[in-house]
Amino acid sequence: MPIAMIHIAAGRSEEAKRALLSNVTEAIARSLDAPIASVRVLLQEVPETQWASGGVTLAERHQASG
Repeated sequence: MPIAMIHIAAGRSEEAKRALLSNVTEAIARSLDAPIASVRVLLQEVPETQWASGGVTLAERHQASG
């Protein structure tokens, strides 16, 4: 059974996350010729204060731009 783990910054809508889960599931099933029911997708949301690039968190970037 294929398993995909996806980490995203928190804050997206439930609709966007549901679309991501569905699209990734379908892509994996198609790519591996696996039954769609066997595909597992784990989605973990990371708070913006705990996601950094270059030592600057997403929360800090949003504060600076807004």
